[in-house]
Amino acid sequence: CLGMERISVELPGCEAGQTSSKQHCQLDSQETNGKKPIVSSTSDFSDPVYKEIAVTNGYINRMSKEELRAKLSEFKLETRGVKDVLKKRLKNYYKKEKLTQQREDGVIADGYYDYICVIDFEATCEEGNPPEFTHEIIEFPIVLLNTHTLEIEDTFQQYVRPEINTQLSDFCISLTGITQDMVDRAATFPQVLRNVVEWMKLKELGTTYKYSILTDGSWDMSKFLNIQCQISRLRYPSFAKKWINIRKSYGNFYKVPRNQTKLTIMLEKLGMSYDGRPHSGLDDSKNIARIAVRMLRDGCELRVNEKMHGGQLTSVSSSSPVEGAPAPQMPHFRN
Repeated sequence: CLGMERISVELPGCEAGQTSSKQHCQLDSQETNGKKPIVSSTSDFSDPVYKEIAVTNGYINRMSKEELRAKLSEFKLETRGVKDVLKKRLKNYYKKEKLTQQREDGVIADGYYDYICVIDFEATCEEGNPPEFTHEIIEFPIVLLNTHTLEIEDTFQQYVRPEINTQLSDFCISLTGITQDMVDRAATFPQVLRNVVEWMKLKELGTTYKYSILTDGSWDMSKFLNIQCQISRLRYPSFAKKWINIRKSYGNFYKVPRNQTKLTIMLEKLGMSYDGRPHSGLDDSKNIARIAVRMLRDGCELRVNEKMHGGQLTSVSSSSPVEGAPAPQMPHFRN
């Protein structure tokens, strides 16, 4: 146990390792310096530790919401959220602690991202969004999430002056809170993108630090950024070709249907409420980051799951290696 103090986690009816009338399963009281457990890709799931995890999961499934909250509170874990979220949180804590006990001597390099860049564009729009309407990005926000500290380390935000539909609709102004004066005084997209690249370089993303982009759905990258680059005659930036779609990650991790992965619903299911102004790109990004933090705390390893390939949106297999996005570079203009 690497010298860590161990504590008993009493789960109703747990028989694994029973040595007295008081039944219990063992958990470690703390994480191992934030390092991930060593698990071989060829792990034999008949190993006793996996059997114990499976048995304990069964007991957790039968716990009431009040029992789940009490146990989570005992381990100083978040107690907010619906019952399914609480069960997932406790299961992942137990699994992580049991696998940590299996660590061998030595340290394996952390293959995960150092930072996650949360991006949620705002774009020109009209009520009903007719099919022929061309959406142009009018707000470019980034929230820089440190995956080691689970804190928002910095933010970037700039408004963008549209070049096709230069006058914002009343609907767009009301929805986003972005006024005509804000976009009139803003730079066009190529200059804003150049500022984004310089900001990311200052953060040493893709050079010193491994990072990934994260969005709320597929549209930010596959539609809005893709269309905007065509409008601005820019090649699609290489650093934005792969990203984490948090809706997919949330649905797969908590086992909920895709129609339960809207931003406000995810927040609600996790026991949180929206903080800020809805449809502000920066505020949306901050709230998405809050969901990402909660998921990371609950044991989810957020991984790239979507990419642009040949100009088309495609999925990325969960078995693909964790690769960071390339160092940001300003893309060339199209001929």
